[in-house]
Amino acid sequence: MSPPPQLPVSPSSYHHHLLNKTKSLPDVIFTVFSLFILFSSSPKPTSVYFLPNNKISFPLNLRRFLKFPTMSSPLRNPTSPRNRLFATPQSLSDWLKPRLPSDSFASWGVKPGTKNVHNLWLEISEGETLLADSTPPVRTVEVVIVRIIRNDGKVLVESHQELSNGDVRTRCRPLSEKMKPGESVEAAVFRAVKEELGSIIKNEDFQSFDNNNYDINGIVKIVPNSYVKRVEERASASYPGLPACYVLHTVVAEVEWLPEGEFCTEEVEEYGDFEGRNIADSAVHCKTHYWKWVDSDSV
Repeated sequence: MSPPPQLPVSPSSYHHHLLNKTKSLPDVIFTVFSLFILFSSSPKPTSVYFLPNNKISFPLNLRRFLKFPTMSSPLRNPTSPRNRLFATPQSLSDWLKPRLPSDSFASWGVKPGTKNVHNLWLEISEGETLLADSTPPVRTVEVVIVRIIRNDGKVLVESHQELSNGDVRTRCRPLSEKMKPGESVEAAVFRAVKEELGSIIKNEDFQSFDNNNYDINGIVKIVPNSYVKRVEERASASYPGLPACYVLHTVVAEVEWLPEGEFCTEEVEEYGDFEGRNIADSAVHCKTHYWKWVDSDSV
C-alpha cells in the first residue's frame, strides 16, 4: 500500500514546525534563523519609479524614418517661447553674428545657392521657421514633400532652380514646400502643387481653387495610407553654419495635366504679399523650377 499523500503545509504550520525544531539551539542562532525564514518567505515588494513632474524633452537627434500611420496637422506654434522674434533683419543679423562661425555667416547670399538674412527674417516673421534661442541657434522647419507619381510609376523631381539673383541651385528632390503655421498636411500639399506647378496646369478650376477645397475636380489626389513623418537633422544648405531640424511630412499623390517629358514652371514671388516690400525685394527667391520624371527607386 502506498503512503498517504502529503498534505500541503500552510505558512503558519511551517513556521511553528521550525520553531519546535530549533528549541534546542542557542537563542542567538534561533533568532537569526527565524528572521532569515521570515524574510525569505515574504513577498518581495514591487519596485516603483517616480518621474519628475515636468515635461519630457527629447533631444534634437531624433533620426530618420519615424513613421506615423495617419496624417496630422503640424505641431508648430509660431508664438512658442522657444522661437526668437526680431523687429528687423538687422536686429536678426546682430543677434546671429556672435553665435555662428563668421566665415559661414558671411557667405549667406554670397555663396551660390544660399539665401540671405532677409530670407530667414521673413521665414521667422511668417511663422515658417522656429529659431531656438541657443548657441548655435537651431532652425526648425516643417516641410511637406509630395512624391507625384504617374501611371508608369515614375516620380516627378525638381532637377534645379533658377534664383532671382541669377544663381542656379541643384535640387534633385520631389516637390517640397515649407508649411505655414497651423496648416494641415492636406492643405500644404495642394498649396505646394498650385504654387510650384500651377503655371503648367491649364485648368481654370485649379487656378481658382481655395486651399481648403481638397478635391479640385480630381486634379490632385493624395494616395491613401501614403503619409510618412520623419525628423532629420542636417546643416542648412540655404544658411551655411546654421544647424537645422526638418520635420518632414511626405505623401504620394497623383496630379493631372502634367507634361510627360521635362518641363519648367514659373513661381509667383514667394513673399509677394508681404507688407514690407523692401525686405521681400532684398530676399533671394526662386524664379523658375525645372522638372523631370525619374525611376521611383532613384529618389
